Amino acid sequence: MSENRKKKDGFRQQIVLSGVGGQGILFLSRLLAEAAIAGGFPVLTSETHGMAQRGGVVVSHLKVGGFDSPLVRPGRADLLLVLKGENVPLHREFLADGGALTVNAAVPADAGPGVRVHAVDADALALAAGVPHAVNLVLLGFALARIGGGAAGGFFCGAGDIREALSRRQGGGGARLADALSALDLGIAHGT
Repeated sequence: MSENRKKKDGFRQQIVLSGVGGQGILFLSRLLAEAAIAGGFPVLTSETHGMAQRGGVVVSHLKVGGFDSPLVRPGRADLLLVLKGENVPLHREFLADGGALTVNAAVPADAGPGVRVHAVDADALALAAGVPHAVNLVLLGFALARIGGGAAGGFFCGAGDIREALSRRQGGGGARLADALSALDLGIAHGT
């Protein structure tokens, strides 16, 4: 068994994504799940989106590694990505001590002690870049750059893995793929 495979066999990560309907939480969840699968990781997801079409709260749970249940229990998430700053109080309870919160906000949210908080005004960045529909990818790019990927304490994947997953998801490329990659790169640039 290769050393890389051994690392994957024992690797476990829990991520919660939070936002409101229309922000692309479900897209991000599926994108991360596809990157995990392409990387050879087992993955489980669960979504709550009953009010998504009316601007209601949407939350997605993503588990990478050997888990039996798709739901993240309170105090167990390694990473929390929040696309609507007002959702931090709603979903902060999921984050483990020492976990990382990345939030779409001009000012960092108060997440309490023991949390690494990373804030970026992804709405303003996406709007200024002409890709207001891609706030989710700006936030993900920022989180990947700020928290890191493929290392302890960071995401299970890196920016290259997300670029590949985007390319597979967007089919033949074109303007949609170009906009998506541009938004991801914009977030990365602001996270470094």
